[in-house]
Amino acid sequence: MKIVVAIDSFKGCLTSAEANQAAVEGIMRSSPDAEVVQIPVSDGGEGFMDAFHAAIGGEVVEVGVRDPLMRRISARYLMQDTLAVIEIAQASGLTLLSEDERNPMVVTSYGTGQMVADAVRRGATHVIVGLGGSATSDAGIGMIRALIDAFAKHGTWDDIVQLKNVSFTIASDVRNPLCGSNGAAHVFAKQKGATPEMIEVLDERARKFAEVSARHFGHDCSRMEGAGAAGGLGYAFLQYLNADCKPGIQLLLDTIGFSQLVKDACLVITGEGSADRQTLMGKLPMGILKQSGEVPVCLIAGKITDRELLLQAGFAHAECINPPGIPLEEAMQKDVARRNIADTVSRLVTYIK
Repeated sequence: MKIVVAIDSFKGCLTSAEANQAAVEGIMRSSPDAEVVQIPVSDGGEGFMDAFHAAIGGEVVEVGVRDPLMRRISARYLMQDTLAVIEIAQASGLTLLSEDERNPMVVTSYGTGQMVADAVRRGATHVIVGLGGSATSDAGIGMIRALIDAFAKHGTWDDIVQLKNVSFTIASDVRNPLCGSNGAAHVFAKQKGATPEMIEVLDERARKFAEVSARHFGHDCSRMEGAGAAGGLGYAFLQYLNADCKPGIQLLLDTIGFSQLVKDACLVITGEGSADRQTLMGKLPMGILKQSGEVPVCLIAGKITDRELLLQAGFAHAECINPPGIPLEEAMQKDVARRNIADTVSRLVTYIK
């Protein structure tokens, strides 16, 4: 019996690899002879680079960059031949700031541009960028400035020649445009520390930047799906670097040939920290479900609501790993979460057998 395990991270608790390993322990308890294939996964946020590293190998490069407050830090990205995989949270992530430091009026995506520049200098001709977990809402202006500083002889974007033969793909499930009531500032800036007044200023700043950019290039990407991702970093990649935009999980699964990998499997186990109707709107478990074909897919999560909708969407099972009434603080402890995943998967595999 072949079982494929591809569980997203349980944010603030377990990485994808840790959640997968807990599931494997549960499988081995009920079916010690099973062939288990583990696939660390990410949709563009936490663990994106590590998931690609596990899938395709390559060298993890460490580079000195600026964090969102322009402090010196080290960030990592992946190089595999001429492919670079960058996780923007490494340089421009919300987790790099304390709660008191969160202020999208002053933070910058400059460090992300430094990572891109370093990868290009090392010979990257294709750059995949995971846009999850950003602290910024600067429409990518900081990233653009870093690339100008790195490559432009006379300090303007049009002077840059090093990027002309480099292709970019942004990995994001965010479909929001750059500006407006459904744009980057209005939808995402509050969680990054913005007040209602700041949100209006940020939205207007992004709108003006998009107008100037559109006049310069003769086209406008601010309304494209994904432009509002990562505080507008998606827009900067689309407008200035002609990037393609794809769901992060689709990129990863296509890279590893997932649909072929699962063809002879009896079961796929996926999961995430919290599963509900939003899971059906392109989140990672849905990507797994879509590429699993006729193979049954079991969904596990720390919290499950809208179970009937999840089952109607095609999941064979949708199971909460936590017993009723468990305090959140206890459920979020690593050892508790591992044990609950293993117990849940063990029961599922016994039932399915």
